Amino acid sequence: MVHGRKILLGVTGSIAAFKAVFLARELIRRGAEVRVVMTAAATEFVGPLTFATLTGHRVYSDFTEDADQGTWTNHVDLGLWADLFVVAPATAETLSAFSTGRCTNFLHAVFLSSRCEVMVAPAMDLDMFSHAATQANLHLLRERGISVVEPVSGPLASGLEGKGRMEEPGAIADAVEGYFESRAPLRGLRVLITAGPTHEPIDAVRFIGNRSSGKMGVALAQAFIDQGAQVSLLLGPATVAPPVGCEEVVRFETAAELAAAVAERWGQMDVGIAAAAVADVRPAAPATNKLHRADLPPAIVLEPTPDVLAYMGQHKAGHQKLIGFALETDEGRASAASKLERKNLDGIVLNTLLDDGAGFQTDTNKVSTFDGRDWHTFELKSKAEVARDLVNFIQHL
Repeated sequence: MVHGRKILLGVTGSIAAFKAVFLARELIRRGAEVRVVMTAAATEFVGPLTFATLTGHRVYSDFTEDADQGTWTNHVDLGLWADLFVVAPATAETLSAFSTGRCTNFLHAVFLSSRCEVMVAPAMDLDMFSHAATQANLHLLRERGISVVEPVSGPLASGLEGKGRMEEPGAIADAVEGYFESRAPLRGLRVLITAGPTHEPIDAVRFIGNRSSGKMGVALAQAFIDQGAQVSLLLGPATVAPPVGCEEVVRFETAAELAAAVAERWGQMDVGIAAAAVADVRPAAPATNKLHRADLPPAIVLEPTPDVLAYMGQHKAGHQKLIGFALETDEGRASAASKLERKNLDGIVLNTLLDDGAGFQTDTNKVSTFDGRDWHTFELKSKAEVARDLVNFIQHL
């Protein structure tokens, strides 16, 4: 759930600042994009260069970028950029500033102007953490919707032992995962997505196929994962890599292999999206060895492949939704509407090779959607953006 998320990491003046380095690394390992805001006190414990090297971004700590040039850092932009603002470690002084609205440094300004939600991981000495003022501040912050990752007990910098140690980086990263998972609108939805082409063998080296890259289906898988869905991706012989976070990825070559994989899984799914470009026919008698030029037949006898989408429509339960794709070389609406009816679909996605930038082997697409009543046409967009539009379309269904 952290993959692709934008995490703003706030680091304040505590010996636990060294743990923030490992937290940044762990969030990046899980696929997040991380940027760091530090207070001046934090830079006395860990150098900004460490975070800049890890994240690949400059570290923010002051309003002024270049006093001679009169340039400044826009704290509002950072708060708008982030999906979540994680302050770890959060000192007692920082918690006090957050609860009272005091704004005495750049990090405080980012907090006050941030529109994303905030998570804090307190770190301080035992008596400071247990003090009534600190506990009151934490209580108030929780009431305002700020998530608190409780500190743990153990040896403290003062020599005392007790509660006040910042939680370990892995546990904080888990809390970030849990934050996004709990807010995912499609949490628990089971989605089956087919993607890529099929290769129907003529002999051991030749096949009948098409130009599908699998990019649209993979982008759809990523978009559903980002919304909390449990995605089973059936991916044909394509070079595009499956996204991180799939419940399972099943590779197939032929329409028959795809049909078997679909038949095994479709009954357990809530949504099916047939984005794969499945060959309609296959050689009736493929050779098991390579045919040399002199051995090639003058004609290849073809037979129909299994109609995977029709199978899904015929075996669709009342709670299931099924979406197909139609690629046409003309305007295509009549053909797509007919396909929706014939295959018992709930929605269909049409794209046409008449539109530049649409179709196979591109990073963009231009689609129209039809739910049996209304058409909606989108502008040319990246396939990732198209995938998010289609997730919204399917949520509407």
